[in-house]
Amino acid sequence: MITVAERRGLLLPGSPTAKFVGAEHGADVSFFWVDTAPGKGPDLHWQPYTETWVVLSGQVRIDADDETLSAEAGSIVTVGAETVHRFRSIGTENLRMVCIHASPEIIQDFVEED
Repeated sequence: MITVAERRGLLLPGSPTAKFVGAEHGADVSFFWVDTAPGKGPDLHWQPYTETWVVLSGQVRIDADDETLSAEAGSIVTVGAETVHRFRSIGTENLRMVCIHASPEIIQDFVEED
């Protein structure tokens, strides 16, 4: 079986970011195809599986548990299962990144910040 999905058909409402849920397309992985402005990104959350980010353009700051790091185009970053994390687009251009979820469903539990 082969399926084809177009990015424009996966865009989140009112957002330039696309969401691909693998189970809907016969795939064992899911992902967000992020396109976000400087200063933007999701709040603290965790997943019961690993998440791998492929930075296509721009720069990103990643906070994971007690660690903070920055990455740029060409970087591949993996966060372990059950690690509380978030990212923010930094720099002057939009962050374009693929956030690969090692699951056919996207499972995210958001954490209240102090």
